[in-house]
Amino acid sequence: MVDLEQSDSNFILKPALGNLKQVEINLEKIEILKMYRYTFDIDVLTVPFKIRPGVNGFPEQLNANFDAALYLGRRRDSYTIQKTRKGRSLKTKMTGVGYGYGGFIGIGSVTMNPFVTNQYIDYEYDGFVINGGIAGIYDAKKFNLGIAIGADFLVDKNRKSWIYQGKPWIGVLFGINLN
Repeated sequence: MVDLEQSDSNFILKPALGNLKQVEINLEKIEILKMYRYTFDIDVLTVPFKIRPGVNGFPEQLNANFDAALYLGRRRDSYTIQKTRKGRSLKTKMTGVGYGYGGFIGIGSVTMNPFVTNQYIDYEYDGFVINGGIAGIYDAKKFNLGIAIGADFLVDKNRKSWIYQGKPWIGVLFGINLN
């Protein structure tokens, strides 16, 4: 962990660890400076839309059921420090973006009915699932946005007849960074 301080023409990088020395960067001769940080990432996420491929003659499905998961992964933050001129004044601007990839595990619900059980049941209900998979995340500062590939596992007595049991899906995810 490094703290970044800025004076008129310098950036001062102060390591949070005790015995490392601070680094001072004079920006007068530098037009663009890029820095990268790699960290372990923990997020809470939801997959509000899942696309399930066709199964057993049943067409592709777009599902929008409840879903919440814990995401653990690797993250790369890129920071760019750049000089910009506005008329005669010179300003220093810092921008940053983060990307990550990792795995998730969570809970959710699915609609159970005769169609998704090959007529095994003759009623409809919301089934409880445990899900897991992999995800790629873009950090949009206030929240995270990404793509997930996963599978759902129904945990009730109808799991053997559910046509999507353990089958892959692809979805859009939203998340909140916990660290």
